[in-house]
Amino acid sequence: MNVAQYFLNGAANVLSVAMISGFVMSNGQATTTASGPTTTGGMPVASGVGVNAGKAYLTFETIPGFFLQDDPTTNPATFDYTASNFGLIDRSYPTDDDSSSRKTQWQRFNYYVDQLNHGSGHNVQYRLLFIGRHSEGYHNAEESFVGTPAWNCYWAELYGNGTAVWEDPSLTPFGESQAMKAHNYWQQLIETQKITPPDAYYVSPLARCLETANITYAGLPLKSRHPFIPTVKEGFREGISIHTCDRRSSKSWIAANYPDFIIEPSFSETDQLWNGITAETSSAQAYRSKLVLSDVFDNDQSTIISITTHSGEAASLLGVLGHIPFSLVTGAIIPTLIKITTVREKPTPTTTQPWTTQSWCTNGPPVASVSGICTCSGGMLPVAASPIISPR
Repeated sequence: MNVAQYFLNGAANVLSVAMISGFVMSNGQATTTASGPTTTGGMPVASGVGVNAGKAYLTFETIPGFFLQDDPTTNPATFDYTASNFGLIDRSYPTDDDSSSRKTQWQRFNYYVDQLNHGSGHNVQYRLLFIGRHSEGYHNAEESFVGTPAWNCYWAELYGNGTAVWEDPSLTPFGESQAMKAHNYWQQLIETQKITPPDAYYVSPLARCLETANITYAGLPLKSRHPFIPTVKEGFREGISIHTCDRRSSKSWIAANYPDFIIEPSFSETDQLWNGITAETSSAQAYRSKLVLSDVFDNDQSTIISITTHSGEAASLLGVLGHIPFSLVTGAIIPTLIKITTVREKPTPTTTQPWTTQSWCTNGPPVASVSGICTCSGGMLPVAASPIISPR
């Protein structure tokens, strides 16, 4: 089945589209026209991301001044969210009163966000997002070991090295400890800072995100009306390249290993987006990010939302939300307050770059790699070839 058939046959409410030329949501449903990734022809034009049967669309705006991660002087590479109250700035709010001195910073901030929504009007809503990058996976450890050039041009196109598997990899022991660090920190803030935990949880379908979210949130003292039952959404997966770590496992595997997770209805049994030859462009990924965010915000009225995703997709989401660039190290979590406005008019079309063909050194690690261009050993030219994947 090609990509077009995937969207047109049984994907009526798919929300994870990176390669489409039309998409309109209406009460959770969608109509699509689709085309596969291409490296030829003109710029593909996609419909605007519409809600209410295409009669309206959503705009996103990050509201700065509440978190250290909003400050351009904060260094993402060294920032530790567990050492700084998730980055929440110690400041006053317009909603503070005589009782505020007896409340924690998080209690006062959560109350402020609630009051923003109470007075925002019909077309405006405010959401607090906790966007988390998965903890260290075996692919991260392998890239650190062999170096990025060798990883991108050879090792990433294999499913493993005989010892470790990085095709849809699981977490390393260090990665598990990073996720447990997040779990313990949430536990601490719930108990000591009275932080309001998320109302809803969303997670990428890739194994490292499923595992990270499960370790982070399972077993926390959450409110009974907002339990940890995450929704698996294709749209929150990593930017798709020819690397085998970007290929997800089957729907059956996810359901068997995470039976309490909700898998969105449109989810296909096997990965219909990764083909090992073409890679998603940044503009196509940004469009996908806007699609999935618009779907979540249009259909889920939760104020506080957790999204467990990847470094590249987190960057894409932050860009769509108007946040300054802030790269997440493995296991990091960034909170951001956003304003969502419903514009009651038909959205304008969006132009995205076509997917591109990627090549790699099938004869072994490269001599060098500059700006993503592989220089293979023995004078061999990089080729577009199917990566070596496992039987699963």
